[in-house]
Amino acid sequence: MRKWLVCTLAIMLSLGAFSPAIYASEIRVSVDGREVQFPDGHPYVDQKSSLTMVPLAFVSDKLGATTKWNGSLKQITISFNRDIIILVIGHSYALVNGKRVDFAGSAVLKNGRTMVPLRFISEALHSNVDWQPSSNLVSIMSSVARVPKGTWIWDSHILKQDQDQILNFAKVKSVTSIYLQIDRDLDPAIYEGFIRKAKKEGIQVEALEGRPEWAKKSAQGDIQKFIAWVKAYNSSVGPEAGFTGLHFDIEPYGLSEWTTDNKTILESWMDNLRLIEKESKGSGLNIAIDVPYWLNTIKLPGKDYSMSAWMLEKFDSLVIMNYRNHALGGNGIVENAQAMLREASTLNKKIVIAVETVKSNEGPRVSFYSMSSDMMDKELQSAHNQLAHYASYAGFAIHDFKSWQDMK
Repeated sequence: MRKWLVCTLAIMLSLGAFSPAIYASEIRVSVDGREVQFPDGHPYVDQKSSLTMVPLAFVSDKLGATTKWNGSLKQITISFNRDIIILVIGHSYALVNGKRVDFAGSAVLKNGRTMVPLRFISEALHSNVDWQPSSNLVSIMSSVARVPKGTWIWDSHILKQDQDQILNFAKVKSVTSIYLQIDRDLDPAIYEGFIRKAKKEGIQVEALEGRPEWAKKSAQGDIQKFIAWVKAYNSSVGPEAGFTGLHFDIEPYGLSEWTTDNKTILESWMDNLRLIEKESKGSGLNIAIDVPYWLNTIKLPGKDYSMSAWMLEKFDSLVIMNYRNHALGGNGIVENAQAMLREASTLNKKIVIAVETVKSNEGPRVSFYSMSSDMMDKELQSAHNQLAHYASYAGFAIHDFKSWQDMK
Protein backbone atom coordinates (compact mmCIF):
# COMPACT_ATOMS: atom_id res chain seq x y z
CA MET A 1 0.00 0.00 0.00
CA ARG A 2 1.34 3.38 -0.91
CA LYS A 3 2.97 5.57 1.72
CA TRP A 4 0.27 8.24 1.44
CA LEU A 5 -2.43 5.78 2.47
CA VAL A 6 -0.54 4.75 5.59
CA CYS A 7 0.01 8.39 6.57
CA THR A 8 -3.61 9.32 5.88
CA LEU A 9 -4.88 6.45 7.99
CA ALA A 10 -2.63 7.40 10.87
CA ILE A 11 -3.86 11.01 10.84
CA MET A 12 -7.54 10.12 10.54
CA LEU A 13 -7.39 7.46 13.21
CA SER A 14 -5.68 9.80 15.64
CA LEU A 15 -8.62 12.17 15.29
CA GLY A 16 -11.16 9.57 16.36
CA ALA A 17 -14.43 8.92 14.63
CA PHE A 18 -17.54 10.36 16.17
CA SER A 19 -18.84 12.59 18.92
CA PRO A 20 -19.44 11.28 22.47
CA ALA A 21 -22.98 12.68 22.22
CA ILE A 22 -24.05 9.56 20.33
CA TYR A 23 -22.71 6.94 22.75
CA ALA A 24 -26.16 6.15 24.04
CA SER A 25 -27.76 5.98 20.60
CA GLU A 26 -27.84 3.02 18.27
CA ILE A 27 -25.24 3.22 15.50
CA ARG A 28 -26.45 2.38 12.01
CA VAL A 29 -24.16 1.30 9.18
CA SER A 30 -24.81 1.28 5.44
CA VAL A 31 -22.60 -0.12 2.68
CA ASP A 32 -23.12 1.21 -0.84
CA GLY A 33 -26.46 2.71 0.11
CA ARG A 34 -27.90 -0.38 1.79
CA GLU A 35 -28.28 -0.54 5.54
CA VAL A 36 -26.55 -3.48 7.23
CA GLN A 37 -28.42 -5.63 9.73
CA PHE A 38 -26.43 -6.97 12.67
CA PRO A 39 -28.16 -10.06 14.11
CA ASP A 40 -25.68 -10.13 16.99
CA GLY A 41 -22.68 -8.09 18.07
CA HIS A 42 -24.15 -4.65 17.34
CA PRO A 43 -21.89 -1.70 16.49
CA TYR A 44 -21.02 0.66 19.30
CA VAL A 45 -18.78 3.66 19.97
CA ASP A 46 -15.84 3.01 22.25
CA GLN A 47 -15.93 5.78 24.86
CA LYS A 48 -12.15 6.00 25.30
CA SER A 49 -11.15 6.18 21.65
CA SER A 50 -14.37 7.52 20.06
CA LEU A 51 -14.00 4.77 17.47
CA THR A 52 -17.04 2.94 16.13
CA MET A 53 -16.54 -0.80 16.59
CA VAL A 54 -18.15 -3.54 14.48
CA PRO A 55 -18.03 -7.36 14.56
CA LEU A 56 -15.18 -8.92 12.61
CA ALA A 57 -17.73 -10.87 10.54
CA PHE A 58 -18.85 -7.55 9.03
CA VAL A 59 -15.46 -7.21 7.33
CA SER A 60 -15.84 -10.43 5.35
CA ASP A 61 -19.62 -10.41 4.92
CA LYS A 62 -20.02 -6.80 3.77
CA LEU A 63 -16.59 -5.47 2.79
CA GLY A 64 -15.56 -8.59 0.89
CA ALA A 65 -12.20 -9.18 2.57
CA THR A 66 -10.88 -12.46 3.94
CA THR A 67 -10.42 -12.65 7.69
CA LYS A 68 -8.39 -15.10 9.75
CA TRP A 69 -8.33 -15.40 13.54
CA ASN A 70 -5.34 -16.81 15.41
CA GLY A 71 -6.58 -17.57 18.93
CA SER A 72 -3.20 -18.35 20.42
CA LEU A 73 -1.75 -15.01 19.28
CA LYS A 74 -5.06 -13.13 19.59
CA GLN A 75 -4.27 -11.86 16.12
CA ILE A 76 -6.58 -10.89 13.23
CA THR A 77 -5.32 -11.01 9.64
CA ILE A 78 -7.45 -9.25 7.02
CA SER A 79 -6.62 -9.75 3.34
CA PHE A 80 -8.00 -8.03 0.26
CA ASN A 81 -6.23 -8.37 -3.08
CA ARG A 82 -2.61 -7.52 -2.23
CA ASP A 83 -3.33 -5.65 0.98
CA ILE A 84 -2.77 -7.37 4.33
CA ILE A 85 -3.79 -5.80 7.64
CA ILE A 86 -2.78 -7.39 10.94
CA LEU A 87 -4.31 -6.38 14.27
CA VAL A 88 -3.72 -7.86 17.71
CA ILE A 89 -6.38 -7.70 20.40
CA GLY A 90 -5.55 -4.87 22.81
CA HIS A 91 -2.81 -3.31 20.66
CA SER A 92 -3.26 0.32 19.58
CA TYR A 93 -1.58 -0.16 16.22
CA ALA A 94 -1.87 -2.32 13.11
CA LEU A 95 0.53 -3.58 10.49
CA VAL A 96 -0.63 -2.44 7.05
CA ASN A 97 1.39 -4.31 4.44
CA GLY A 98 4.18 -4.58 6.99
CA LYS A 99 4.16 -0.91 8.05
CA ARG A 100 3.05 0.11 11.52
CA VAL A 101 0.03 2.41 11.79
CA ASP A 102 -0.84 3.73 15.27
CA PHE A 103 -4.36 4.67 16.27
CA ALA A 104 -6.35 5.41 19.40
CA GLY A 105 -8.15 2.33 20.66
CA SER A 106 -7.73 -1.28 19.57
CA ALA A 107 -9.51 -4.41 18.44
CA VAL A 108 -11.26 -6.01 21.41
CA LEU A 109 -13.14 -9.09 22.53
CA LYS A 110 -16.63 -8.15 23.73
CA ASN A 111 -19.27 -10.67 24.79
CA GLY A 112 -17.42 -13.40 22.94
CA ARG A 113 -17.25 -11.37 19.72
CA THR A 114 -14.17 -9.89 18.05
CA MET A 115 -14.83 -6.19 17.45
CA VAL A 116 -12.70 -4.05 15.14
CA PRO A 117 -12.54 -0.29 14.42
CA LEU A 118 -14.86 0.41 11.50
CA ARG A 119 -13.25 3.49 9.97
CA PHE A 120 -9.76 2.05 10.05
CA ILE A 121 -10.72 -1.24 8.41
CA SER A 122 -12.99 0.38 5.81
CA GLU A 123 -10.44 2.93 4.67
CA ALA A 124 -7.61 0.40 4.68
CA LEU A 125 -9.79 -1.60 2.25
CA HIS A 126 -10.13 1.43 -0.02
CA SER A 127 -13.65 2.45 0.98
CA ASN A 128 -14.91 5.97 1.63
CA VAL A 129 -16.43 6.53 5.09
CA ASP A 130 -18.87 9.30 5.97
CA TRP A 131 -20.54 10.05 9.30
CA GLN A 132 -24.11 11.40 9.11
CA PRO A 133 -24.89 12.63 12.64
CA SER A 134 -28.53 13.50 11.99
CA SER A 135 -29.35 9.81 11.54
CA ASN A 136 -26.52 8.19 13.54
CA LEU A 137 -25.45 6.57 10.28
CA VAL A 138 -21.98 5.52 9.20
CA SER A 139 -22.11 5.45 5.40
CA ILE A 140 -19.48 3.35 3.62
CA MET A 141 -19.11 3.61 -0.13
CA SER A 142 -16.90 1.07 -1.86
CA SER A 143 -14.00 2.43 -3.82
CA VAL A 144 -14.07 1.34 -7.43
CA ALA A 145 -10.72 -0.28 -6.64
CA ARG A 146 -12.55 -3.03 -4.82
CA VAL A 147 -15.74 -3.29 -6.91
CA PRO A 148 -16.01 -6.72 -8.61
CA LYS A 149 -14.92 -6.67 -12.24
CA GLY A 150 -14.91 -8.98 -15.21
CA THR A 151 -12.90 -8.88 -18.41
CA TRP A 152 -12.81 -10.64 -21.77
CA ILE A 153 -9.81 -12.61 -23.05
CA TRP A 154 -10.48 -13.25 -26.74
CA ASP A 155 -7.15 -14.89 -27.56
CA SER A 156 -6.82 -17.94 -25.32
CA HIS A 157 -3.38 -18.62 -26.80
CA ILE A 158 -1.92 -15.98 -24.47
CA LEU A 159 -2.30 -18.63 -21.76
CA LYS A 160 0.74 -20.31 -23.33
CA GLN A 161 2.76 -17.30 -22.19
CA ASP A 162 3.05 -15.82 -18.71
CA GLN A 163 -0.11 -16.84 -16.87
CA ASP A 164 1.15 -15.28 -13.65
CA GLN A 165 1.42 -11.88 -15.34
CA ILE A 166 -2.21 -12.14 -16.48
CA LEU A 167 -3.40 -13.09 -13.01
CA ASN A 168 -1.28 -10.47 -11.24
CA PHE A 169 -2.84 -7.73 -13.37
CA ALA A 170 -6.30 -9.20 -12.78
CA LYS A 171 -5.81 -9.34 -9.03
CA VAL A 172 -4.51 -5.76 -8.78
CA LYS A 173 -7.56 -4.56 -10.76
CA SER A 174 -10.04 -6.48 -8.55
CA VAL A 175 -11.02 -8.80 -11.39
CA THR A 176 -13.28 -11.52 -10.06
CA SER A 177 -14.34 -13.05 -13.40
CA ILE A 178 -12.44 -13.74 -16.61
CA TYR A 179 -14.45 -14.49 -19.74
CA LEU A 180 -12.10 -16.78 -21.67
CA GLN A 181 -12.81 -17.65 -25.29
CA ILE A 182 -12.49 -21.34 -25.98
CA ASP A 183 -10.20 -22.67 -28.69
CA ARG A 184 -10.84 -26.41 -28.77
CA ASP A 185 -7.50 -26.94 -30.53
CA LEU A 186 -5.70 -25.71 -27.41
CA ASP A 187 -4.45 -28.41 -25.05
CA PRO A 188 -7.03 -28.69 -22.23
CA ALA A 189 -4.14 -28.94 -19.78
CA ILE A 190 -3.40 -25.26 -20.47
CA TYR A 191 -6.93 -24.30 -19.43
CA GLU A 192 -6.68 -26.55 -16.41
CA GLY A 193 -3.45 -25.00 -15.14
CA PHE A 194 -4.71 -21.46 -15.66
CA ILE A 195 -8.08 -22.01 -13.98
CA ARG A 196 -6.47 -23.69 -10.97
CA LYS A 197 -4.24 -20.65 -10.49
CA ALA A 198 -7.11 -18.22 -11.06
CA LYS A 199 -9.38 -19.88 -8.52
CA LYS A 200 -6.63 -19.77 -5.90
CA GLU A 201 -6.65 -15.99 -6.39
CA GLY A 202 -10.44 -15.84 -6.03
CA ILE A 203 -10.99 -15.35 -9.78
CA GLN A 204 -13.67 -17.34 -11.58
CA VAL A 205 -13.28 -18.27 -15.26
CA GLU A 206 -16.24 -18.43 -17.63
CA ALA A 207 -16.09 -20.17 -21.01
CA LEU A 208 -16.68 -17.50 -23.67
CA GLU A 209 -18.04 -18.01 -27.17
CA GLY A 210 -20.43 -16.52 -29.68
CA ARG A 211 -20.74 -14.45 -32.83
CA PRO A 212 -23.67 -12.73 -34.59
CA GLU A 213 -24.35 -15.83 -36.70
CA TRP A 214 -25.16 -17.74 -33.49
CA ALA A 215 -28.55 -16.03 -33.60
CA LYS A 216 -29.45 -18.14 -36.65
CA LYS A 217 -30.97 -21.61 -36.43
CA SER A 218 -28.13 -22.92 -38.61
CA ALA A 219 -25.76 -22.30 -35.67
CA GLN A 220 -27.55 -24.63 -33.24
CA GLY A 221 -25.05 -27.43 -33.89
CA ASP A 222 -22.13 -25.14 -33.02
CA ILE A 223 -23.85 -24.04 -29.82
CA GLN A 224 -24.43 -27.64 -28.76
CA LYS A 225 -20.81 -28.59 -29.49
CA PHE A 226 -19.52 -25.67 -27.41
CA ILE A 227 -21.68 -26.51 -24.40
CA ALA A 228 -20.86 -30.22 -24.69
CA TRP A 229 -17.13 -29.47 -24.79
CA VAL A 230 -17.28 -27.34 -21.63
CA LYS A 231 -19.36 -29.95 -19.79
CA ALA A 232 -16.97 -32.74 -20.82
CA TYR A 233 -13.94 -30.66 -19.81
CA ASN A 234 -15.43 -29.88 -16.40
CA SER A 235 -16.20 -33.55 -15.81
CA SER A 236 -12.60 -34.46 -16.57
CA VAL A 237 -10.89 -31.95 -14.23
CA GLY A 238 -13.15 -31.51 -11.22
CA PRO A 239 -14.44 -28.29 -9.59
CA GLU A 240 -11.03 -26.86 -8.64
CA ALA A 241 -10.11 -26.47 -12.33
CA GLY A 242 -13.53 -26.21 -13.94
CA PHE A 243 -15.25 -23.32 -15.68
CA THR A 244 -17.86 -21.71 -13.44
CA GLY A 245 -20.09 -20.55 -16.24
CA LEU A 246 -20.91 -20.17 -19.92
CA HIS A 247 -20.59 -16.67 -21.34
CA PHE A 248 -22.26 -15.89 -24.68
CA ASP A 249 -21.49 -12.86 -26.85
CA ILE A 250 -23.85 -13.25 -29.82
CA GLU A 251 -24.92 -9.70 -30.84
CA PRO A 252 -27.38 -10.44 -33.69
CA TYR A 253 -27.81 -6.73 -34.42
CA GLY A 254 -24.54 -7.07 -36.33
CA LEU A 255 -26.38 -9.08 -38.99
CA SER A 256 -28.00 -7.47 -42.03
CA GLU A 257 -31.19 -9.37 -41.16
CA TRP A 258 -31.52 -7.29 -37.99
CA THR A 259 -32.84 -4.45 -40.18
CA THR A 260 -34.19 -6.34 -43.18
CA ASP A 261 -36.04 -9.16 -41.38
CA ASN A 262 -36.01 -8.27 -37.70
CA LYS A 263 -38.91 -10.49 -36.61
CA THR A 264 -37.33 -13.62 -38.09
CA ILE A 265 -33.90 -13.00 -36.59
CA LEU A 266 -35.41 -12.21 -33.17
CA GLU A 267 -37.39 -15.44 -33.23
CA SER A 268 -34.38 -17.55 -34.23
CA TRP A 269 -32.25 -15.83 -31.58
CA MET A 270 -34.88 -16.68 -28.99
CA ASP A 271 -34.94 -20.30 -30.18
CA ASN A 272 -31.17 -20.52 -29.76
CA LEU A 273 -31.35 -18.97 -26.30
CA ARG A 274 -33.94 -21.61 -25.35
CA LEU A 275 -31.47 -24.21 -26.66
CA ILE A 276 -28.72 -22.77 -24.43
CA GLU A 277 -31.08 -22.95 -21.47
CA LYS A 278 -31.98 -26.56 -22.26
CA GLU A 279 -28.46 -27.82 -22.98
CA SER A 280 -26.95 -26.22 -19.86
CA LYS A 281 -29.70 -27.33 -17.47
CA GLY A 282 -28.33 -29.36 -14.57
CA SER A 283 -24.72 -28.58 -15.49
CA GLY A 284 -24.11 -26.32 -12.49
CA LEU A 285 -22.85 -23.63 -14.88
CA ASN A 286 -23.98 -20.03 -14.51
CA ILE A 287 -25.14 -18.50 -17.78
CA ALA A 288 -24.27 -14.90 -18.69
CA ILE A 289 -25.28 -13.15 -21.91
CA ASP A 290 -23.70 -10.01 -23.37
CA VAL A 291 -26.38 -7.55 -24.54
CA PRO A 292 -26.57 -3.90 -25.63
CA TYR A 293 -27.76 -1.40 -23.02
CA TRP A 294 -30.82 -0.61 -25.19
CA LEU A 295 -32.14 -4.18 -25.31
CA ASN A 296 -35.01 -3.26 -22.98
CA THR A 297 -36.47 -1.19 -25.86
CA ILE A 298 -36.77 -4.31 -28.05
CA LYS A 299 -40.08 -6.12 -27.62
CA LEU A 300 -40.73 -9.80 -28.09
CA PRO A 301 -42.36 -10.46 -31.48
CA GLY A 302 -46.08 -9.78 -31.13
CA LYS A 303 -45.89 -8.94 -27.40
CA ASP A 304 -45.46 -5.90 -25.19
CA TYR A 305 -42.65 -7.43 -23.14
CA SER A 306 -38.99 -6.53 -23.36
CA MET A 307 -36.37 -8.89 -24.72
CA SER A 308 -34.11 -8.07 -21.77
CA ALA A 309 -36.73 -9.08 -19.18
CA TRP A 310 -37.37 -12.32 -21.08
CA MET A 311 -33.64 -13.11 -21.03
CA LEU A 312 -33.29 -12.21 -17.36
CA GLU A 313 -36.03 -14.71 -16.53
CA LYS A 314 -34.02 -17.47 -18.23
CA PHE A 315 -30.42 -16.75 -17.31
CA ASP A 316 -28.35 -15.81 -14.26
CA SER A 317 -27.08 -12.45 -15.44
CA LEU A 318 -26.77 -10.03 -18.30
CA VAL A 319 -23.62 -8.06 -19.09
CA ILE A 320 -24.84 -4.84 -20.65
CA MET A 321 -22.41 -3.32 -23.13
CA ASN A 322 -22.82 0.21 -21.83
CA TYR A 323 -20.05 1.61 -23.97
CA ARG A 324 -19.72 5.21 -22.83
CA ASN A 325 -16.69 6.99 -21.34
CA HIS A 326 -18.66 9.32 -19.07
CA ALA A 327 -20.68 8.30 -16.03
CA LEU A 328 -23.13 11.16 -15.61
CA GLY A 329 -25.34 13.23 -17.86
CA GLY A 330 -27.41 12.37 -20.88
CA ASN A 331 -26.54 9.13 -22.63
CA GLY A 332 -24.00 8.35 -19.91
CA ILE A 333 -23.20 5.09 -18.15
CA VAL A 334 -25.66 5.69 -15.31
CA GLU A 335 -28.59 6.83 -17.42
CA ASN A 336 -28.19 3.98 -19.90
CA ALA A 337 -27.96 1.30 -17.21
CA GLN A 338 -30.93 2.16 -15.03
CA ALA A 339 -33.81 0.62 -16.99
CA MET A 340 -32.33 -2.87 -17.09
CA LEU A 341 -31.09 -2.60 -13.50
CA ARG A 342 -34.70 -1.96 -12.46
CA GLU A 343 -35.92 -4.95 -14.48
CA ALA A 344 -33.25 -7.21 -12.98
CA SER A 345 -33.96 -6.04 -9.43
CA THR A 346 -37.62 -6.97 -9.86
CA LEU A 347 -36.64 -10.42 -11.17
CA ASN A 348 -33.90 -10.96 -8.56
CA LYS A 349 -31.20 -11.28 -11.22
CA LYS A 350 -27.83 -9.58 -11.76
CA ILE A 351 -26.54 -6.94 -14.17
CA VAL A 352 -22.86 -6.28 -14.89
CA ILE A 353 -22.05 -2.89 -16.42
CA ALA A 354 -19.50 -3.20 -19.24
CA VAL A 355 -17.33 -0.39 -20.61
CA GLU A 356 -14.99 -0.23 -23.58
CA THR A 357 -11.24 0.39 -23.79
CA VAL A 358 -10.75 -0.73 -27.40
CA LYS A 359 -10.49 1.97 -30.08
CA SER A 360 -13.95 2.71 -31.46
CA ASN A 361 -15.22 4.21 -34.70
CA GLU A 362 -18.63 4.98 -33.17
CA GLY A 363 -17.77 8.41 -31.81
CA PRO A 364 -15.54 10.15 -29.25
CA ARG A 365 -17.65 9.36 -26.16
CA VAL A 366 -17.86 5.59 -26.54
CA SER A 367 -14.50 4.20 -25.42
CA PHE A 368 -11.90 4.94 -22.75
CA TYR A 369 -9.26 4.24 -25.39
CA SER A 370 -6.52 6.91 -25.29
CA MET A 371 -7.65 7.94 -21.79
CA SER A 372 -5.68 6.93 -18.72
CA SER A 373 -6.78 4.15 -16.39
CA ASP A 374 -7.02 6.77 -13.60
CA MET A 375 -9.52 8.77 -15.65
CA MET A 376 -11.55 5.64 -16.31
CA ASP A 377 -11.52 4.76 -12.62
CA LYS A 378 -12.87 8.23 -11.74
CA GLU A 379 -15.79 7.77 -14.12
CA LEU A 380 -16.45 4.26 -12.86
CA GLN A 381 -16.40 5.55 -9.27
CA SER A 382 -19.02 8.15 -10.17
CA ALA A 383 -21.14 5.48 -11.84
CA HIS A 384 -20.72 3.12 -8.90
CA ASN A 385 -21.85 5.79 -6.44
CA GLN A 386 -25.11 6.15 -8.36
CA LEU A 387 -25.77 2.50 -9.21
CA ALA A 388 -24.74 0.69 -6.03
CA HIS A 389 -28.17 0.98 -4.43
CA TYR A 390 -29.71 -1.28 -7.09
CA ALA A 391 -29.97 -4.83 -5.74
CA SER A 392 -29.22 -6.16 -9.23
CA TYR A 393 -25.96 -4.23 -9.69
CA ALA A 394 -23.02 -6.65 -9.80
CA GLY A 395 -20.06 -4.45 -10.67
CA PHE A 396 -18.25 -3.68 -13.91
CA ALA A 397 -16.69 -5.51 -16.83
CA ILE A 398 -13.88 -4.02 -18.90
CA HIS A 399 -13.61 -4.84 -22.60
CA ASP A 400 -11.11 -6.20 -23.18
CA PHE A 401 -8.16 -7.56 -21.21
CA LYS A 402 -5.43 -6.68 -23.69
CA SER A 403 -6.50 -3.07 -24.31
CA TRP A 404 -7.15 -2.54 -20.58
CA GLN A 405 -3.67 -3.80 -19.79
CA ASP A 406 -2.21 -1.42 -22.40
CA MET A 407 -3.86 1.70 -20.94
CA LYS A 408 -1.65 4.49 -19.65
